[in-house]
Amino acid sequence: MLIVPLQPVPSQSIKTVLNGQNCVIEVYQEILGLYLNLYLNTTSTLIIGGVLCEDANPIVRSKYLGFIGDLAFIDNSGAGQDPYYTGLGTQFSLSYLSPEELGTN
Repeated sequence: MLIVPLQPVPSQSIKTVLNGQNCVIEVYQEILGLYLNLYLNTTSTLIIGGVLCEDANPIVRSKYLGFIGDLAFIDNSGAGQDPYYTGLGTQFSLSYLSPEELGTN
């Protein structure tokens, strides 16, 4: 499991490489929760958009979307709270899970 570093700000865009995939991850806070967009490769193909982030709930979920692995937020406090921007990078971590970790290889 890899941790994608995030800052405690209400909106951010991160460029990272996950399992050889060039990714842009956008995380933004709205009234009803924290949301995530995932773009893949240099063509900026939107894989998922406007997904509500919940504690320990896979974000991508479907192999047919073309993303290898999955992403999930983890509440490091153990309280099981859904992520909120003020806790990003401390209480809440964005984790990348490989196919091996997911048991889907």
